[in-house]
Amino acid sequence: MLSGQRKQAILDILAREKQVMSSELSQRFAISEDSVRRDLRELAAEGLLQRVHGGALPVSSAIATFETRKNLQISSKQSVAQKAVRLIQPGQVVIIDGGTTTGELIKLLPDNLPFTVVTHSPGIAVGLVNLPLVDVIIIGGQLYKHSVVTVGAAMTESIRRINADLFFMGVTGVHKSAGFTTGNYEEACVKRALSERAAETVVMASQEKINSASAFAIGELALASTLVVDCDLDDEMHQLLTSQHITVL
Repeated sequence: MLSGQRKQAILDILAREKQVMSSELSQRFAISEDSVRRDLRELAAEGLLQRVHGGALPVSSAIATFETRKNLQISSKQSVAQKAVRLIQPGQVVIIDGGTTTGELIKLLPDNLPFTVVTHSPGIAVGLVNLPLVDVIIIGGQLYKHSVVTVGAAMTESIRRINADLFFMGVTGVHKSAGFTTGNYEEACVKRALSERAAETVVMASQEKINSASAFAIGELALASTLVVDCDLDDEMHQLLTSQHITVL
């Protein structure tokens, strides 16, 4: 089998099985693991998969630029937002992550819902200006332009003073073995820190994020109490979430 044919076969297996292991591919193609790892390196360099220890996972398409992501899976993000917005109750303190999916969430907030929003996203904060009953607390720090959110030591220090009811967390990947991932190390640390300040973490995941992964781990799936999706989950993922008492909407 030629190298190009083998690489396409690897991508086909990855699409079908949601992960590949170097040792299994070596046996399947009767080649050395070094050759498999070279194939995986080259596919990763083309942005076609995410390498992990021992193999590879499907790469998330949600790590594109903010402008590109605004136009990606819009209907799925809107559907997820419609389900998620119902979780907010009057009087709550709610942390809202930055991102395009949470951007759809705030568009659906009713004018008569009084609650407090804590956010490290200037865009989310500005989007709430015309809601008179919503108090907005902006967490400052260094601006990470890719996601238009603040990160850094000042930001993580500020959130230690907050005890929130809910955290709506954005991710770029949801995978049974990789857990929740994102494309930037600092942002992964911030998301994990925000989750620690909320009684419940709600992960909003549009279709392209399910069964895919990015380079930096936020945490295991058990980090979330609720996963809001707009697609059917495979049996293995559904059973795993059920076993960890994660509600799926």
